[in-house]
Parts: sequence; C-alpha cells; structure tokens
Amino acid sequence: MTKSERKKRNNKSKDEQRFTADTAKLRKFKEPSKSSTFLDKMKARLSGGHFRMINEKLYTCTGKEALNYFQEEPSLFALYHAGYKMQMSNWPQQPVNVIIDWLKKKSPSLVVADFGCGDALIAKSVENKVYSLDLVSNDPNIIACDMSNTPLDDSSIDVAVFCLSLMGTNYQSYIKEANRVLKPGGWLLIAEVKSRFDPNTGGANPEKFTNAISELGFKSVKKDFSNKMFILFYFTKKDKQNFKRKEIEWPLLKPCLYKRR
Repeated sequence: MTKSERKKRNNKSKDEQRFTADTAKLRKFKEPSKSSTFLDKMKARLSGGHFRMINEKLYTCTGKEALNYFQEEPSLFALYHAGYKMQMSNWPQQPVNVIIDWLKKKSPSLVVADFGCGDALIAKSVENKVYSLDLVSNDPNIIACDMSNTPLDDSSIDVAVFCLSLMGTNYQSYIKEANRVLKPGGWLLIAEVKSRFDPNTGGANPEKFTNAISELGFKSVKKDFSNKMFILFYFTKKDKQNFKRKEIEWPLLKPCLYKRR
C-alpha cells in the first residue's frame, strides 16, 4: 500500500469515527431517557385513573350532585375533559360531527341548546345561535348550570342536543327540561354510547327508551344504529302535549365505565 493510499484510509477511518460519535450524540438527544419515559407513563396512568374516577362519579350521581362536585373543585372538570378527549380519539367517528353535519343541512335560523356541551364544538362549528350548557364554564359563551334546571325560557329552542351527556342517574329530568324549552315541532337529538343500549350486556332496551320519550310528548323520527360506537335518536316535539299523561317508566341506562388498562 502506498503512502497516499494509507493517508486516504486513515482520513476515512477518522471520518467514520466522527460520524459514529455524532450519530450516537444525536440518538442520545432524540431518544428520551428511561427515567423520563417512566415518568410520562406514570403521569398518563395517574391522569387516566383520575378520569375513570370522575367518569364513574358522573354516571352514578344526580345532575345536582355533579354540579356541586365540580363547583367545589373546578379543576377536576378540566381533568375529566382531557381524559374524555383521549378516549374519544380512539373512535373512528365522533357523534358530535354527525350532529354538526345534520345542523348544517338545516336552516341557520334554528336556535340550538347543547346540553353538556363540553368544549362547545357545536357552537364553534355552525352559524346557528347555540346555547352551550355544561356543569362548569371556563368560557364566557358557556352557561354553567344543572342540565335539569337551565335558565332558558319555555318554548324558546328549535333543537335540543344531548351528545354523550345523559350521564346522571336522573337523566329523565334532563329530557323533561329539553321538552320544556323546545318549541312545538322542535327537534330532540340524542347520541349515546351503543353499549348503554345493549340488553344482552345489561343495557337499556332502545325501544323502551324511545317509548318513554314518546310518552313525554315526542314523536320518534329515526334511530341510527349504523355506527358501531354510538346510537343516534331523532325526535320531534308534538304540537299537542298530553298534560294528563300517566307515570312514565324510564329504563335504567347502563353507566359507560372505562376499564383500567
């Protein structure tokens, strides 16, 4: 091997060494340390645990109790919705988007009440006047209240929406409140987790649920079972209300509780 060839070989070897050292540094910079990864996992697990705790609370108490719960500790509401968004990110389709698409096909003059609005996505997505209602308000456009006792006037709303928000043990009082504020001929849209209406696993019979709402003073227009994650119910308020109606037998809705992973 000539002197020039040896020199080229040595230079190449030094370049390879520098490349290897730089690559190692870059890898060390990009890859999180084991300790940081562990902490992130622990934080996610704790956050998920808090979400499941709050979620179970909301499904097993009344709306008034839930309101008091969040008024005592408003930060829990933000924690709950962060966990909720994480759970919903796994769904191939969001029911709120189906409702938004439905509203966009209707007249923008229709006034909407969004019961349990969360981050008020409906109000942010349509031209309609939307009253966004929830237990806690971190937004001046969201009205904080019990869903069974809203500040809305009688017969002032064209569309009432419950999107995954019939959570309290007294859910029927929320629907009665929607009946109060809806105009005759107004729409009631309910989207709920499908498992809550599976009688084979302890869920409510969807026909009994529909019949109960019909007895309250609504006409069932459509039930959409096409999505594997949720059901959509469409009702309209009857023009003539039967104020001497018999006692309605409301089915118990199965709580939607998330398993620990």
